[in-house]
Amino acid sequence: MEYRKLDISYSFLDLDELLFRDRELMNMALEVLDNAYSPYSHFKVACAVRTKSGKVFLGTNQENIAYPSGMCAERVALFNAGTSKQKPTSLFIVAKDENDEFATAFPCGACRQVMMEFQTNISKQNIKVMVLTKEKKVVYFESVNDLLPFSFVF
Repeated sequence: MEYRKLDISYSFLDLDELLFRDRELMNMALEVLDNAYSPYSHFKVACAVRTKSGKVFLGTNQENIAYPSGMCAERVALFNAGTSKQKPTSLFIVAKDENDEFATAFPCGACRQVMMEFQTNISKQNIKVMVLTKEKKVVYFESVNDLLPFSFVF
């Protein structure tokens, strides 16, 4: 048997350490957070995606009583960018729980795979991923590869 170890890279940042462009992206996601449709989980998620052209696309989670017919905020924002043939370069995820307090929401597996396909086949460059935590810190990933090291790629 051969043993292998996988290391991923990520950083924790204070809000004042964010670049202006990243803080702007976070604020845009926060502005639409209350537009999330989450009557079942009461867990709101928003995502802002910046593209190579500088255009920003927004998304919020959209639940549906016919689960799993809803959609995560990350995919809403990415698919929105895709309809304009834009190439994502970064995205910022924010969330609030049922008590309307900040919550940490890392992307689900389906969203990670969609992010990977955008990175590999559409952007053809790393997509930076940032997640606001419940402690109001930012978890920063330089690439989707660090979120999904064993993805479906073609």
